[in-house]
Amino acid sequence: MTAQRADARRNYARILAVAEEEVAAHGADASLEQIARTAGVGSATVRRHFPSRGALLEAVFSERIEALCVRAAELTGAADARAALLDWLGALTTYAASARGMADALTQDGMDDPDHVNACSVKLTGAAGPLLRDAARAGAVTPDVTVADLITLVTGIALATEHHPDPATEAHRLLGLTVAGISPRR
Repeated sequence: MTAQRADARRNYARILAVAEEEVAAHGADASLEQIARTAGVGSATVRRHFPSRGALLEAVFSERIEALCVRAAELTGAADARAALLDWLGALTTYAASARGMADALTQDGMDDPDHVNACSVKLTGAAGPLLRDAARAGAVTPDVTVADLITLVTGIALATEHHPDPATEAHRLLGLTVAGISPRR
C-alpha cells in the first residue's frame, strides 16, 4: 500500500511536470491525452489526479498564484494605496502575460465542470481585496471597482497580447491605458 501511494505521488509529480511543459508550449488548451502519453500514464490516471482541465491548470499555476497572494499581503497597508494596488496589478500582468495559459486558467470558471470554482481567481480575489479596499478608501479607485473586474481586465489584456512579439511590454502598455481610465492621477 505504501508503494502504491509513493507511485501515486511520483505519477502526480510527473504529470504536473509534463503539464507545465505542455501548457507553456500550447497554452491552456494543451492536450490532456498528450500529457498522459508523455508522462507515461493513462488518461484515467491524469483524470484521477486532476478531475478537470481547470484543476490541472490551477496546479500548474499554483506557485505563481501563491507568489501574487504573498505580494498582495506585503503591499496591503502601504502608505500609498494607489501605488500598492498598481504594483500588484503590474505583477499580475507580468505573470499573466509571461506564463502562456495563465490568462486562460483565470477564465476557466465552470467551462468543463459547472460545479468547479476557479480556485486561482478565488485566491487572487481574497488576496487583492484588502489592497483594493485601501485604494478605494484613499479615493484612488471608484468604489464600484471589484477585484474580479481587475482580474478580468488583466486577463483580457494578457489574452489580447499573447501573440504579440513582446507580450509583457504590450500588456503593460495596455494596463497603463486601462489604469488611466479606472484611477486617473489627481
